[in-house]
Amino acid sequence: MRKIVIANQKGGVAKTTTAVNLAAGLALRGRRVLLIDMDPQANSTFAVMGTTPPKLSVYDLLIRDRDLPEVVHTTAQPLLDIVPSTIDLAGAEVELISRVGGQSRLRTKLTEVQEELIYDYILIDAPPSLGFLTINALAAADEVLIPVSTSIFALNGIAMLESTIKQVRRELNCPHLRISGVLCTIYDNTNVARDVVAETQRHFGDLVFKTIIPKNVKVEEAHSRSESVFSYAGDSKGAEAYRDFVEEVLSRE
Repeated sequence: MRKIVIANQKGGVAKTTTAVNLAAGLALRGRRVLLIDMDPQANSTFAVMGTTPPKLSVYDLLIRDRDLPEVVHTTAQPLLDIVPSTIDLAGAEVELISRVGGQSRLRTKLTEVQEELIYDYILIDAPPSLGFLTINALAAADEVLIPVSTSIFALNGIAMLESTIKQVRRELNCPHLRISGVLCTIYDNTNVARDVVAETQRHFGDLVFKTIIPKNVKVEEAHSRSESVFSYAGDSKGAEAYRDFVEEVLSRE
């Protein structure tokens, strides 16, 4: 089972879009996937479940001590389940700080039911920050996937994220935690975009996926309609790119 956190503290990098479409794409390829929404904005939850408020959420898992199976929701996509988020999660940062083991609460809850988990992939959508929720997401994972938008200043803050990953690996006993891939997103074929891709490749080398996600209106529309790009516009360039990306992720199994 691969546990991958999709993280970048910089907003506007298609982080949630990537998490949702990677989850849907893996499910379409026959993998059983659990998507955990650790972002209080709950955009992954909306993209997968629509506007129906969940009865139980990741907040109940982390703070109210519910067991993982209690907060897992099935979705319209076969093989894809979700642990949804709600705005309540915004207050969890303060509550986790005061708890013993608060930085690794999500890992603890996953470990409790490790033998029962039936998933091939657990994908964690981290919030665009480096607070306790992101640290929880990192501590629960083995791999970090970093989406990078191909816009000016795109790599600002990456060094801080890398430092946080090293800190979590060292201080929370996560020896296997590593950056396993970097995905260039929102590409518009400008000089700036090409320069950012080149700079990203220089910095991360072979970790950069060959697939580049283009700026594509169908991807944005799909998210707003609570669908993956595959179900909403399967023939679009956005769907084609995310399909190629999914294949690259599978090739690294």
